[in-house]
Amino acid sequence: MHRLHKLSVLLLFLALLGAKDVFSQSATTKYKCMVQMTNYMGEGAYIVISVIDSKGAYVKTLYVLGSDKKWYPDVKEWYKAYSKKPANISAITGASVTGGDRSVNVIEIENAMINAGYKLRFETAVEDKEYYVKDLEIPLTGETLKARNEGTGYIRYVRFSAN
Repeated sequence: MHRLHKLSVLLLFLALLGAKDVFSQSATTKYKCMVQMTNYMGEGAYIVISVIDSKGAYVKTLYVLGSDKKWYPDVKEWYKAYSKKPANISAITGASVTGGDRSVNVIEIENAMINAGYKLRFETAVEDKEYYVKDLEIPLTGETLKARNEGTGYIRYVRFSAN
């Protein structure tokens, strides 16, 4: 009987250890993020996708479309936050997107941030053109991650799909 109890405890421990691995793996979800641009004329747009808290402060950079660092200061509000707390963003950086084109990239969002008062902000800048701090800003909810979200500047719309 004592051996059976030890075996039961060991099996329970192993099951909990396995559950911990499942939970830690699901702490984030990868989403395909498709950005469809308007038909503007000009250079490629630099787009920064960030998580913003309920007070409007930058929490995390999810993706940067535009890889030439000399243009980062043109994405003004994001760059202020980024320069105060620089992070290695090379793994989440891709090419800029021109007028009428679309870009599909994978972004990773912490599950705990969804439906918790955070927002997704798409900030855009184009050389010698207008800058949009909130080209698109949406609540970070399960509903908005399923919807087509309309931009107000260079972005026509954004769609997400779980990867």
